[in-house]
Formats: sequence, structure tokens, C-alpha cells
Amino acid sequence: MVKIRLKRMGRRNRPFYRLCAMDSREERDGMALEELGHYDPYGKKEEEKFVVKRERVEYWLSVGAQVTPKVKVLLKKAGVALKK
Repeated sequence: MVKIRLKRMGRRNRPFYRLCAMDSREERDGMALEELGHYDPYGKKEEEKFVVKRERVEYWLSVGAQVTPKVKVLLKKAGVALKK
């Protein structure tokens, strides 16, 4: 099963996350099928905090990818349509 989830990057006490489509059996920081954007919780400007490739996220959702709870919140804030 493919999941859209966050992959932790950055240094200690300064996290940076990449939004990735990954196999659910892969470890958190493992190899991603595709990188779909990034999330910087300490970003200065609001529009730089969460950057997402909408078309690719919508594609992965259309083929049955599941999203994690945190990613669901971030995508909702970004205005990406999640089907139920």
C-alpha cells in the first residue's frame, strides 16, 4: 500500500520534512517513490512553510494512496481536495 507521509530531514532540534509517496513497509526515512513537496515548521513566511505539488498529490490519491493524519491536516490547509 502506498502512503503519503512526511520524511524527516534537517538537523537536531531543527526539523525539516519532505512530503513523500512511500511504500507503507518502508522505514520513515527510507527511499521514497516520489517526493511531493516539503514542510518547514520553522519557516519565516507562511507560504514557504508548506510547499506541495498539487497535481502529483491528486494523482497519488486517485490511484488509492492513503495519507497520514498530519499530512491530512497540512493538505487541508493547503486546499488540496481529499476525497472521502
